Amino acid sequence: MDTQNKTFLKRCIMMVTGILFIGICVGSYRLSAFGVDAFTCMNLGISGFLHMTFGTWQLIMNAAILVVVFFNARQCIGAGTIVNMVCVGYLADFICWLFQDILKEEMTLPLRILALIIGSIFAGMGVAFYMVAEMGIAPYDSVAVIIENVTRGKIPFQNARVMSDVTVVVIGVVFCLMSHGDLWLIIGIGTICNALLNGPLIQFFKIHVAEPVMNGK
Repeated sequence: MDTQNKTFLKRCIMMVTGILFIGICVGSYRLSAFGVDAFTCMNLGISGFLHMTFGTWQLIMNAAILVVVFFNARQCIGAGTIVNMVCVGYLADFICWLFQDILKEEMTLPLRILALIIGSIFAGMGVAFYMVAEMGIAPYDSVAVIIENVTRGKIPFQNARVMSDVTVVVIGVVFCLMSHGDLWLIIGIGTICNALLNGPLIQFFKIHVAEPVMNGK
């Protein structure tokens, strides 16, 4: 196998691994019952306000963001974008099914805390891996890249990610309150951890783990 094919294969493995990590992240957050990630928080809040199913609204939101990404950060779109949009939810469902229905594991407080920690770590590592693979990333993950590009680096990626995460959490909370929904179903300590830590963790894992793995160091 020549060098070009080896590089392409490594990128594919990095992309798939990153999306697997994101699926573990979402499943872990759901098992922890400490609140969902920032993007899901917003979509749950808005879909409840509009009396629309979560899946339908999330698809609309992803499509809308994808249009913006197409015109502002087209390099972020690729095979990984589609794989992420299609597979992450099913991976999370599988993890929850495995623990709740097959293993019938009771999520005690220590296990919920462990799931929260795992979710936070894998959230950052997953995005870092499939960003470095450069085979496309999820539409929402491209928002911080667009902010960094538009500001010409004045707002670095990790800060842009925190800004976007905090913004969508606030939007989700506002819409949930307007619809008189159960706020604690969409936001909790897990949401706050994700919003505040995800940007720095992505940057850390990108520099110290994903890029060295990709470059064979």
